[in-house]
Amino acid sequence: MSTPLADFVAPKIEYTELAPLLVIFGAACVGVLAEAFLPRAMRHVVQLAIALVGLVVAAVLTMLLMVDDKKLVAAQGAISVDGPALFTWITLLALTVISVLLFAERSVDGGLSAFAGQAAAVPGSEAERQGTALKVEHTEVFPLTLFAVGGMMLFASANDLLVLFVALEVFSLPLYLLCGLARRRRLISQEAAMKYFLLGAFASAFLLYGIALLYGFAGTMSLPGISDALSTKTGGDAMVLAGTGLIGVGLLFKVGAVPFHSWTPDVYQGAPTPVTGFMAACTKIAAFIGLMRVFYVALGGTRWDWAPMMWIVAILTMVVGSIVALTQTDVKRMLAYSSIAHAGFLLTAFVGLAQSGSGVRSGAITSTQAVLFYLVAYGFSTIGAFALVTLVRDAGGEATHLSRWAGLGKKSPLLAGIFAFFLLSFAGIPLTAGFTGKWAVFSAAWTGGAWPLVVVAVLSSLVAAFFYVRVIVLMFFSDLPADAPDVALPGWQTTTAVALGLAATVVLGLVPGPVLDLAARAGEFIR
Repeated sequence: MSTPLADFVAPKIEYTELAPLLVIFGAACVGVLAEAFLPRAMRHVVQLAIALVGLVVAAVLTMLLMVDDKKLVAAQGAISVDGPALFTWITLLALTVISVLLFAERSVDGGLSAFAGQAAAVPGSEAERQGTALKVEHTEVFPLTLFAVGGMMLFASANDLLVLFVALEVFSLPLYLLCGLARRRRLISQEAAMKYFLLGAFASAFLLYGIALLYGFAGTMSLPGISDALSTKTGGDAMVLAGTGLIGVGLLFKVGAVPFHSWTPDVYQGAPTPVTGFMAACTKIAAFIGLMRVFYVALGGTRWDWAPMMWIVAILTMVVGSIVALTQTDVKRMLAYSSIAHAGFLLTAFVGLAQSGSGVRSGAITSTQAVLFYLVAYGFSTIGAFALVTLVRDAGGEATHLSRWAGLGKKSPLLAGIFAFFLLSFAGIPLTAGFTGKWAVFSAAWTGGAWPLVVVAVLSSLVAAFFYVRVIVLMFFSDLPADAPDVALPGWQTTTAVALGLAATVVLGLVPGPVLDLAARAGEFIR
């Protein structure tokens, strides 16, 4: 039977509030068309321009929404446009601009980008050598990056579990491809992409099964609808617990929390370093905000059921990330385990559940505010640190083994000094962004009653400080070997990326008030 036209109700789409998302996905589609129809010689410049213009326009539109203090549920209840979502959007867009600049860098490797000329060419084959000689490159990385950041923005604002799953796949699939496109050490890069793809597929399956169970219980995929069902329905506890656990597995995998962290060091090491920086900063931001939105909005009524699990995960993540990092001999793997430890610190604030209007005194730092600030501070420092890693090179490409960084402070005091500053920020030394970020998350956890987690976090921070200081000592207090790697002269793209990362780390350490106030103004997740 056909539905009478008079009974049809057109869906209401808030195009103004969703404009940043539409601009990013529109720019990504334009990039795909440019890749298909433009001559190869023009693609690099045009793709870079499309990406940067799309990101800047989306950022301006997001700032206008923040000024108007927009808070609504758009797209028939599927997308939340609230303070945390807008704050996350502007952070992701800013960090992606820096990442795109690193993707476009050609100066540090003889006029070639960090990406393989022909992904389909067998490593070491004649086709690969010809592509390198002709300086062929994959400019598809720019629209892939736009699709990835668009998916991250949608993931962080999803108010519906089905939209959450779609957003997860939209930003994950481009990342699987980007991880396998390294020009140097292609076999390791392809192995990293395959591991990330396979483990990501398993994690997505867990998430999808969890969504199915919660839908079976609540009869809806809406986060507020699930919350209402939990408060009104009786029975079905086993289904709710199983669904919560499976969804937790899928989301904690993206966060990089223990015991779902095994992909992180391998993928961080094998992926092209600019992609590693982009993933380390942006994926963690989107994943954490998505995690908090699901567990705070939909599952807040069952916090006493899932909080013990999150306590254990937080402790394991901090301890494993800090201790295993001590044994690493590769800079990228060390930073990978460092990111795992940082995920644990963030989980302390998440588990604390310090929310405005929930017994938290006026003016105290809430969990959402603390996590938002920490993610900004961590994101800029991380991209800056990985940008510096691309500059230390030998005949085989990037020299990432720690022994190759011995005496680097004598060869390039500026690079070693900036890298040391980023490491001190990761360690949480005062007057750096990392110190303010850790103070914020620990304060929120303490306010929420999770003081045992704060004790573990402080002890883990002391352990983590050791391996950061170890690298600083290696750079400045070791002899420079005869075969020391070179320090490449960066182009304006890498210089800009490092400068922005350094400036943000300094400013957020010395004057954190404005960003903390902006995070406080973002408020809590809309329900």
